[in-house]
Amino acid sequence: MQLSADMLPICRINKLEIQQPEKLWLIESIWAQHAVGIIGGAPKCCKSWFGLDMAVSVASATHCLGRFAVKQPGPVLVFLAEDALPAVRARIQALCTQRNLDIEHLDVYVITASTLRLDLVADQQRLNATLAYLHPRFLLLDPLVRLHRLDENSAADISKLLGFIRDMQRTYHSAIALVHHASKKQRAQPGQALRGSSDLHAFGDSNAYLAKRNKRIVLSVEHRSAKSMDPIEMQLVSRANGSATHLEIIADTGSNTSASLADRTLLLLQNSKSPLTRTVIREQLKVNNQRLGDALAHLDKQALVLKTSKGWLPLGSGSLDKRSKYPNDP
Repeated sequence: MQLSADMLPICRINKLEIQQPEKLWLIESIWAQHAVGIIGGAPKCCKSWFGLDMAVSVASATHCLGRFAVKQPGPVLVFLAEDALPAVRARIQALCTQRNLDIEHLDVYVITASTLRLDLVADQQRLNATLAYLHPRFLLLDPLVRLHRLDENSAADISKLLGFIRDMQRTYHSAIALVHHASKKQRAQPGQALRGSSDLHAFGDSNAYLAKRNKRIVLSVEHRSAKSMDPIEMQLVSRANGSATHLEIIADTGSNTSASLADRTLLLLQNSKSPLTRTVIREQLKVNNQRLGDALAHLDKQALVLKTSKGWLPLGSGSLDKRSKYPNDP
């Protein structure tokens, strides 16, 4: 069949690429492969911290929030319009410290321009050229309100902006996250609370919403083509010396407390420079042996930890697979 030059590009359905199960996720359960979407929430609920946690995870193949796997790492491009560049580096350095990563080898690139306007053709062309050069696996733009001067309540205006972003995703096969603020109105569904046109909520392939609940942060995730996970509770924590600031999962709101203990166990192992025995873990976490056994079994089933002759190690918490260091262990 001969296509004329004035036709739209078309393809017979059986010629389209088959979606492979192992390629469904950019970040397991959090963000679909090649998804475009919103990281939304009220001010001061750690949207930027969450976006950067995703960025570092994709660039380093480490688990997002200490739990959600990244199987295919790649370069990451970020633009944080409301943070000074030294502050951006400090945040990413904190996330690297928490994961025992060397920032010198981290495949994250920062747009250093003072402004980026996606409603201006010149800036659209510059961003397209940057993506054509880098081909990032993940693009983080934070926040959306600083990327245009359109009427965000106008569906016509916002649809043009979102159309450009969708075109970028289809051209460069990059996953894209737009950080966006929620309105002050209380809504039944998190996505309905986003400021501006309802097109923003409908637009996303994967959307993540953060909300404050007492002193905790609740993360809810929605997907267009996959089942959403139960909401999880998090808090922003640091080490005793104030370093390694990061989001830490406290509990799944729809599960029992064993998952929370599993997260604490994994975090303890990730922050240790050497294997930890079960006795040491139990003493540091102040839990009984049976509960710790359940938590370790939970982590082992998800291939997040490895038992060696010297103790327990985290898997996927750095660029080197721990199995290569302990080849004779089960």
